[in-house]
Amino acid sequence: MLNPATVRHDPAAAPRLMLTLLAVALLWPGVRLSELDLGVLFDGSNADTMGTFLSAFWPPEHSGEFLDLLWQATLETLAIATAGMTLALAVAIPCALLATRALSLSALSRGGRPAWWAQALRWPVRGLLIVLRSIPEIVWALLFVRAVGLGPTAGVLAIAITYAGMLGKVYAEIFESVDPLPARALLGAGASRLQAFLYGVLPQATGEMLSYSVYRWECAIRASVVMGFVGAGGLGQQMDLSMRMFAGGEVAAMLLTFLALVLLADLLSRLLRWRFA
Repeated sequence: MLNPATVRHDPAAAPRLMLTLLAVALLWPGVRLSELDLGVLFDGSNADTMGTFLSAFWPPEHSGEFLDLLWQATLETLAIATAGMTLALAVAIPCALLATRALSLSALSRGGRPAWWAQALRWPVRGLLIVLRSIPEIVWALLFVRAVGLGPTAGVLAIAITYAGMLGKVYAEIFESVDPLPARALLGAGASRLQAFLYGVLPQATGEMLSYSVYRWECAIRASVVMGFVGAGGLGQQMDLSMRMFAGGEVAAMLLTFLALVLLADLLSRLLRWRFA
């Protein structure tokens, strides 16, 4: 039988309290430095301006001419996200194979631990992935807009560079998290690294890779919309024009379209997870 005194006393209470106080102590300076002021939303003039703009959201614009324009902008957004992800995959998968320890030949004779020189050879690839993902896609979009001009090309290149770093890092971690025994058995039997990857690593990693890739495609759709505000085409560029003209109905229609795209990506992710579960 449990001792009532033991039940009443929680040994983790003090550490939890200390962690809570530490979190508050760390967050409070951040709130102060960010100059967060929610009251400005309810200021008389700001509230009236926002209310007037939001009231124009209904009904959403549905004229034939605008729907044609919206359809073209939606297709352009999907094209930017898909083309950017395709280029990112072309860079990420080879980099992930070079950066992972799952296919290390030196690990066969060292109990699964790669040699130091093999580890050192992977650092340049991992450093490249860090560089690619460290700069946000919106910054790359600004640079490419200056280099190649306004249009979807800047958005595609920006997504390709940033997402190559993200996908490469995560893929490498996925490859290292699977059971290494099948790949090591294939390598020990004389199979090439590509064969060990195709038959020892990839079958175990496919489901997680597809799920993460679809999630990143969804993020690429959102990113392409944001980059449209700097001239990279798609829904974002058209939304920026509509907001400048205070066309709330057009903005509402584009927001609903954007919501439908995210729902589509979520359904696709669920379908792929079910298919490869």
